[in-house]
Amino acid sequence: MAGTLYLVATPIGNLEDMTYRAVRVLSEADLIAAEDTRNSIRLLTHFGIRTPMTSYHEFNKYDKGRELVDQLLAGKNIALITDAGTPGISDPGQEVVRMCHEAGVTVTSVPGACAAVTALIISGQETRRFVFEAFLPAEKKERREVLSRLKDEERTMVIYEAPHHLKKTLAELFEALGDRSVTIERELTKKHETLQKTTLAEACAYYETNEPRGEYVLVIAGADHKEAVKAEQAMWQESMTIPEHVKYYEDAGMDRKEAMKAVAKDRGISKRDVYRELIGGE
Repeated sequence: MAGTLYLVATPIGNLEDMTYRAVRVLSEADLIAAEDTRNSIRLLTHFGIRTPMTSYHEFNKYDKGRELVDQLLAGKNIALITDAGTPGISDPGQEVVRMCHEAGVTVTSVPGACAAVTALIISGQETRRFVFEAFLPAEKKERREVLSRLKDEERTMVIYEAPHHLKKTLAELFEALGDRSVTIERELTKKHETLQKTTLAEACAYYETNEPRGEYVLVIAGADHKEAVKAEQAMWQESMTIPEHVKYYEDAGMDRKEAMKAVAKDRGISKRDVYRELIGGE
């Protein structure tokens, strides 16, 4: 029988966040695939785990992934761990998981710490719906496209950032999104954990005189839907008269009744108001 791939979450800073189940699974597995074996050996040593390790990272994820699947098909149980947190979230783990599904190998999770969720729930921002962006793309064109899409994103946004890029990223977010509420969190679960609920403008000013240190998670408020609707309504009102607006929809194929209804919705007014304007202009 084929073995099982276990995705084992490890602490993101505080070793006390390691679960009993994680220690047991790592101890009982035939092999541990680690993103950085040099980093993971300290964690395994701390918990007395002596299971053999192999490296699985961004630069060998395809070749090593196939090797791991072959071993799983041969009956080995393998535990996958990342440098910190939950494997498969913004790391190469997703590739070997995909290979396992294609090969019919069982994949299961040993849940635990996750920086994105940890940051979100203590941020003071809306938590019902959120979007995880991880690190913004490094390539300039792709980065601009992502920032442009985020401008109209109504869900709370969670973004990771390294200290040496934080100032630039905050400035770009402010330029693309305007001033928004943002919670800046650093060194989550560690001794020097800090949380700063502020705005993008204030954050840009703060880091002009304060050097970023540690790993950061930014939790940013989504676009205000009501404000977006108001802006759209203002655009229609400034760009054309109500008769012109109705004709715009009629030219697009709507009959008069449908066009009036669409104009009323666009402008946030009643159909009767639209009718009055049309009669007055005819």
